[in-house]
Amino acid sequence: METFYHGTTRLFHQFDSSHALEGDGKAKFGFGTYVTESYTSGGNYSFNKSRPDCPKHYVYTLEIPDMTDDNHLFSNRPVHPSIIERTEKKLGEQIPEEAKATGKFFRKYVGNRAMGNQGTVKKLIDNSGLEVEKAAAKFFREIGLEYFAWPQAQTKPDGLTNRVVLNIEKIRIVRIDEVEIDPKSHKFIEGSQKEVPLDSF
Repeated sequence: METFYHGTTRLFHQFDSSHALEGDGKAKFGFGTYVTESYTSGGNYSFNKSRPDCPKHYVYTLEIPDMTDDNHLFSNRPVHPSIIERTEKKLGEQIPEEAKATGKFFRKYVGNRAMGNQGTVKKLIDNSGLEVEKAAAKFFREIGLEYFAWPQAQTKPDGLTNRVVLNIEKIRIVRIDEVEIDPKSHKFIEGSQKEVPLDSF
């Protein structure tokens, strides 16, 4: 298991996919539960731009399944051959080379095809609304993927990662901290965290 973090303005005992869009309301990197490898980033993400007046901010420490070569799509890396094979078998068609170039293109292409969308390869790897992202998440979860992943900092492609967890049943909450956010920068104040006992709410 790996340790990751999730920032939010809410207290809860388990994740619920019906709340998946209550952060910034987007699915830029895929549909699912967004987590980060950095505690500080988790603290920063606890500030919700759509609910700026929320007085409380929390960082959840989580355990999630280990990343393996063939259980995730990485946004800016080629797709593992095993994932391509499983995808083509389930989809019933071959995936164009352009769509296999990176995990981001692959995710969007497969989401579009899973919905029955037609068009040029360029169109199918460039366009993905919310319904396409939901279709992609469902498809890849069904063939055994755990994550969509991307670098936390584009300048450090091999550094810490952010991920979209596709199966909330595999997320274990280990600890919850209440944290403070700077009122001007909306950034996490280092050292402000105080543990919230899991049996206190």
